Amino acid sequence: MTASSTIAGSLGAQQAHALLQIAGLSKSYGGQRALNDVSFDIRSREVLGLIGPNGAGKTTLLEAIAGILPSDGGKVIWHGAPVSHARRQDAIFYLPDGLRPWEDQFVIRIVEFFAAVYGRAENRVAETVSHVGLSPVLNKRVGALSKGYGRRLMLALALMTPQPILLMDEPFDGFDLRQTREIMVLLRRVSAGGRALVLAIHQLIDAERICDRFVLLADGRVRGIGSLDQLRDRSGKASADLEDVFLALT
Repeated sequence: MTASSTIAGSLGAQQAHALLQIAGLSKSYGGQRALNDVSFDIRSREVLGLIGPNGAGKTTLLEAIAGILPSDGGKVIWHGAPVSHARRQDAIFYLPDGLRPWEDQFVIRIVEFFAAVYGRAENRVAETVSHVGLSPVLNKRVGALSKGYGRRLMLALALMTPQPILLMDEPFDGFDLRQTREIMVLLRRVSAGGRALVLAIHQLIDAERICDRFVLLADGRVRGIGSLDQLRDRSGKASADLEDVFLALT
């Protein structure tokens, strides 16, 4: 077998494994590049971390992938073909950071509405509510929830959606250490069940605990892609944590 056929076979296997491919996404605001030729894949049953400081382009990237924000260039490829902004909702559900709609509604009504829209069985809904720890506030109005419980509500709604890819911006914001660990266990269970999770995380300790692979972003550019071990190899830091690897590669 030649070197070229080996490489071709490796690339073919990687593409076959990819659930969604991001190819050369770019976005500018007033002449300033927020995303610059960003490319990576999203794989089934994985937790992929978008890692970078504030202003790195994580939120812009999630919005561009979800089709909320039009990109200036590049493609989002689903089942081998570019998918339009309007059709991305069939494959992707995006949970933004800090979202708190329906403030005058009771939590239980919002949960029941989502369950009805997506045809979720009552036992499935009860399980989701229990797993995210939402039970104590079901009879409260959304506007009266703490930041943490507001985050739990939005997470519960996201987990009731059917899309195979779930994008989440800062999913642990508003949780203390113990709560973060509990949500990590839940998200790992969700990914093991078949969904791909893409999490934008600025706390590198949290990212290192939950993610299978990482996309390192700085100034709108991809500076590294891979598992922690792969990124360690690239950075030449065999025993470094994610923070040291990120600093070495960016």
